[in-house]
Amino acid sequence: MTQLLSILFYVAIAALLVVLGLGIANLARTDENQPSRSNKLMRMRVFVQAIVIALLVAIGFAVGAIKF
Repeated sequence: MTQLLSILFYVAIAALLVVLGLGIANLARTDENQPSRSNKLMRMRVFVQAIVIALLVAIGFAVGAIKF
């Protein structure tokens, strides 16, 4: 179980880096859709960050570092 959570955590971190990179690259663009695309990428980044944090907490519970 812990190994699966760890793999999912690393996949989520990679996805977060991709979304963050796309957001930074979008800042250099100057088309008319840039503000709306930037807003969508920001929402996606916040969503992926929430998933990463949830996985990190789940790993903490699985290994016994976090107890009720």
